[in-house]
Amino acid sequence: MSLWGGRFEQGLDPAFESFNRSLPFDYRLWREDIEGSRAWVAAQEQAGSLEPAEAKKLDRALGKLERQLLADTSALHESDAEDIHSFVEAWLVEELGDLGKKLHAGRSRNDQVATDMRLHVKRRLDATAGAVTRLMAALAELAEREHATPLPGYTHLQRAQIVTVGHHLLAYVEMLDRDLERIRGARDRLDRCPLGSGALAGTGLPVDRTAISQQLGFKAPTRNSIDAVSDRDFIAEVLFVATLSGAHLSRLCEDWIFYTSQEAGFLRLSDQVTTGSSLMPQKKNPDSLELVRGKGARLLGRLGGFLACLRSLPLAYNKDLQEDKEALFESLDTWDACLDVMTTVVAGAEFDGERCEAACRSGYLNATELADYLVARGVPFREAHDQVGRLVRLGLSLGLELHELDLEQLREHAPACDAGVFDALDTRRLASRRKALGAANPSLVRREARRWIKRLAPSSNR
Repeated sequence: MSLWGGRFEQGLDPAFESFNRSLPFDYRLWREDIEGSRAWVAAQEQAGSLEPAEAKKLDRALGKLERQLLADTSALHESDAEDIHSFVEAWLVEELGDLGKKLHAGRSRNDQVATDMRLHVKRRLDATAGAVTRLMAALAELAEREHATPLPGYTHLQRAQIVTVGHHLLAYVEMLDRDLERIRGARDRLDRCPLGSGALAGTGLPVDRTAISQQLGFKAPTRNSIDAVSDRDFIAEVLFVATLSGAHLSRLCEDWIFYTSQEAGFLRLSDQVTTGSSLMPQKKNPDSLELVRGKGARLLGRLGGFLACLRSLPLAYNKDLQEDKEALFESLDTWDACLDVMTTVVAGAEFDGERCEAACRSGYLNATELADYLVARGVPFREAHDQVGRLVRLGLSLGLELHELDLEQLREHAPACDAGVFDALDTRRLASRRKALGAANPSLVRREARRWIKRLAPSSNR
């Protein structure tokens, strides 16, 4: 059944009909379409467009369809309807006859799909927020276990200063928490109900849009009918949040792919999230991490493609906006899958403490601490920086680390050094000397990890 056609003499070309159909992907909106239709039935009854008995029959029929689809969605995939809206209406006409044709009075597919999409995104974001929270909790729990395990910190992929494994992990918890805040912000901004906006000029029925909004669980109705049916900012924002979160996951994957390499050897992944080689029997490949890193590019592509689609559209509705669904559905599916896989990866990850600590003893990671030591003994920082730089050059020429130089060699370039300098150079104590909030001090890291674990617990009111 077509929702239009009286003005046309010819049917659609089969190739264009297939090109035009959106049911193969917008079938996902069936629950929201039924929910919105039931709200519209109530609004029509309140406006006097439907008799109470008619409204009751329509509502019951829509409830019946909902129960059927909850049990089995095969009818959606077997239908030749143009979209989910025509599928629902055709089913009602078959079930109720001419009464089913009354459902659409005063409503357009434009405000209908805008409402369906907002309802769907709200539900999906709630589920995705849960997946982000679970990954954060897994990282925080691992951070607590590894709060004191020393780890080389890098800048420019060069060893820079000693941190701890726990501190490294909590950096990603912070990133994911910002993702969580963006999810909540995006959800709040889309929480407006377009139903009753019609095609673009508003409905011709005297419906109570505030009541419709409340019935559907929205914060308020939209305020401009043109914007209501053409706005897809909320889709673009969700795609951006997904893309940035995907970038965070990709950065974690990049770190861990290096950590699992034989060159670093800091980390072992579970067999459950790695694969072997079809040729080289010794290989254990971090495919889970590489796939998540690759999926980040897919998210970026979907965001860029959809923004390119939006940028040239005049008001109000244009069929180009049908592109929102596949971009949204694929991106949310990809994002959720990446979060779930990463949670599994983190849950089975094991750091090699001995290998991590051994790496901290080479690469002059105590150079900054030596400069701080000299500053504490009255040497101006720039002079201390220069002196330590010359000591590093001396160490390189001799094949020795700073803590392997003797006191005479140290005093050659840094006369302020005394026997206490070797405590300052002890790589096992370096992180503990940093005690300001947010530092890599193991005690602070453990306290922060425990704070996150408590905050992310299912019983938390966060």
